[in-house]
Amino acid sequence: MDWAYLDNNATTRPLPEVVEAVDQASRELWANPSSVHRMGQQVRQRIELARQSVAGLIGAAERELIFTSGGTESDNLALFGVAPLDKLTLITTKVEHAAVREPAQRIEKRGGAVAYAGVDADGAVQLDSISALSEQHSTPGRTTLVSIQWANNETGVIQPVGAIAQALQARRDQAADAGQRIKLLLHLDATQAVGKLPVDVAQAGCDLLTLAAHKFHGPKGVGALWARRGVRLQPTHLGGAQERDRRGGTENTPGIIGLGVAAAHAKAFVQDPDAIERVRALRDQLEQGICQALPSTVVNSDGADRLWNTTNLGFPGIEAEAVLLGLSEQGVCASAGAACSSGSLDPSPVLLAMGIPEPVAHGSVRFSLSRMTTPADIERALEVVPKVVGRLMKTLPTG
Repeated sequence: MDWAYLDNNATTRPLPEVVEAVDQASRELWANPSSVHRMGQQVRQRIELARQSVAGLIGAAERELIFTSGGTESDNLALFGVAPLDKLTLITTKVEHAAVREPAQRIEKRGGAVAYAGVDADGAVQLDSISALSEQHSTPGRTTLVSIQWANNETGVIQPVGAIAQALQARRDQAADAGQRIKLLLHLDATQAVGKLPVDVAQAGCDLLTLAAHKFHGPKGVGALWARRGVRLQPTHLGGAQERDRRGGTENTPGIIGLGVAAAHAKAFVQDPDAIERVRALRDQLEQGICQALPSTVVNSDGADRLWNTTNLGFPGIEAEAVLLGLSEQGVCASAGAACSSGSLDPSPVLLAMGIPEPVAHGSVRFSLSRMTTPADIERALEVVPKVVGRLMKTLPTG
């Protein structure tokens, strides 16, 4: 079966160049990069070249990058590493990925404080809520960490990260004018943004940033946390001095090298507006075609600034799982939210937090494209989706 793969926010197909680099590293660069002999130092050199490539993708200094096993570990290191939990206040939202939502719950259980900023009906963070909470909770003697997902994995909504950073800086300036010393940090979960949007950590005004290779055609099981120089982190992985004592454990050499290759290609892609617009046009074609064929379709977050590759469509009264199974039988891959939450019959907590009615949230399906998506993929989806959803609609009770 020829698959129309439209689940790229879950994972992307590795580039051929990435596969080749990972294979070559597995066969030839297998020595331990911490060893002092020449074989080990050859591996170390390749890791540092990959670090340079990833740093270039996000406008960072190389020494500020910490290689990890992926986005979840990077988020955990950011949230658990900046301060003892009983001296930490986390400000976040209820539309975050589980890699932030679940650590937030643990922070509360371990004596920390968590406050949730409001979001509008599209899932965009309300800046006045961020400002009010940062003023209320950033006090001397505590660390206050604001953690926001730059681009939402389910809806594609792009948060106003620059404005959020400005609001936090205003609070820092206010505290300084009052003679107070506060520690107020901004963490951006950029797992869905890096490789899709131009990202520059200096312009973003953040202190920590998360990325994962497999979201931009790199290998799974590898990612990075960027920590601005001066931000001190307590490691969550102990047992070695790797990554400047911030993440113990022998490095995943093939994965890191693959990440470096993917980063170089991603940098070229995000600097090519024509390439991005080609995929955006395919996304719009898919979204408009489904809405025309199925007029009751709800486009979630259609009033917000969204990633060019993502559309989240609600089919009221239908179970999303039934839609996904029907699509899969016809060779179309999509999802009903975060891939790591698949198998749950509950509606997406992200959509519910946005105030989307439960019958719509239950029937919401995410279609996400990549730079490898073809017009044939969209044509296949436009042929299959209306048939599958239409058949399910006929089973709905009437009256």
